Amino acid sequence: MEKSFMDKLADVLGNVANKINNLRYIMVIKNAFAALIPVIITGAFGTLFSAMVFDSENGLARINALRFLDNLKPISSAISYVTLSFLTIYAVFLIGIELAKLNNIPGIFPGIVAVMSYLSVNPTTFEFIFEENNVIAENVLAKQYTDTKGLFLGMFVAIVSIELYSWLGRQDRLKLKMPDTVPPTVSASFSALFPTIITVATVATAGFVVKSATGMYAYDIIYNVVQRPLEGIVQGLPGILLLMLLAQIFWVIGIHGNQMIKPIREPLLLAAIAVNTEAFEAGKEVPNIITMPFWDMYMSMGGSGVTIGLLIAILLVGKRDDMREITKLSLAPGIFNINEPVIFGMPIMLNPILAIPFILTPLITGTIGYFATAMGFAAKAVVMVPWPMPPIVNAYLATAGDIGAVITQVICIIVSILIYLPFVQVSNRTQDNVA
Repeated sequence: MEKSFMDKLADVLGNVANKINNLRYIMVIKNAFAALIPVIITGAFGTLFSAMVFDSENGLARINALRFLDNLKPISSAISYVTLSFLTIYAVFLIGIELAKLNNIPGIFPGIVAVMSYLSVNPTTFEFIFEENNVIAENVLAKQYTDTKGLFLGMFVAIVSIELYSWLGRQDRLKLKMPDTVPPTVSASFSALFPTIITVATVATAGFVVKSATGMYAYDIIYNVVQRPLEGIVQGLPGILLLMLLAQIFWVIGIHGNQMIKPIREPLLLAAIAVNTEAFEAGKEVPNIITMPFWDMYMSMGGSGVTIGLLIAILLVGKRDDMREITKLSLAPGIFNINEPVIFGMPIMLNPILAIPFILTPLITGTIGYFATAMGFAAKAVVMVPWPMPPIVNAYLATAGDIGAVITQVICIIVSILIYLPFVQVSNRTQDNVA
């Protein structure tokens, strides 16, 4: 039997998706950022406690009987600092380990090599103005090299340094042969000696050459030429909608859409929420509208496609027994934003009726969330909450208790129901044609 056009399209896009997902550097970056999620959430909850518990103006500490909580604020500040302000260092370390695994090099030492290489291309002097005088601080590392601003340079240096380190490690001439009486751990350390020296020296030399030739550090070039433009694109409404559109199309043809866009989405949106958290903690203006919590709050309630609206619409007007049964089974996981049972069981995949609202709904709700935030009705997200956090709760926590964000999310859910309703009614009429 000849395949339909949709089946052929799914096969072609599926093959492309698999090839992209299996690219070694894509796999490495995805794994590293997945491991970083607990770090980001830990820092975010430090900020949440700082604002809602320890703050003497807006938190519990404003109550006279709990005024002592204000003295505990340095604890939450320290948590935020050691997590979000060193995110690039942690990412470089993890990328080094993950890439080394692919090169059949076990252990955590490659992560250390990656960190050393990254630090070697950044300046250790910092110039600033204090009381109208230029002051130069030596043997320090400025914050922009360790927080999210250094992510793209860090990822690049980690990959280059570990590929070089791995290649050098395979060269027998560089291996120090130790007697059999030497413990294996000591022997392995000496075997890594020359590859480590050459790798770090090579990367440091490259950094020196870049600075000498351009007058700028590698960080300045990468951040201004690559990272900042990408952040600008994703921070705009068209950019985030395009990213969501691609994810939804992949879902519809049976490919995990979030996994496909993760290498692009995670570094940018996680960096954006980390910046917001730091600004909020410091009492400064929160800069970014679009962050990882924004995606979860307004574009993924109940899971990809805002399928919480579909489940409620089926409960309201659905007449097909199969759809209602799947809805009952999907309600509990759907509350925690897990909707694979809906996508593959309803199904939405390769279903032209439900695929239309599945693609359109998050684009519309995301637009509502964006303008509500841009106009100041809803606060910008400042806390990275876990993605399985139920709707309403996640909006409240992510914005440190902003009711406007909660109301906006409720509006988005209502809109999603209204979008799905007519398509559910159309599905009711197709019951006889559905196995």
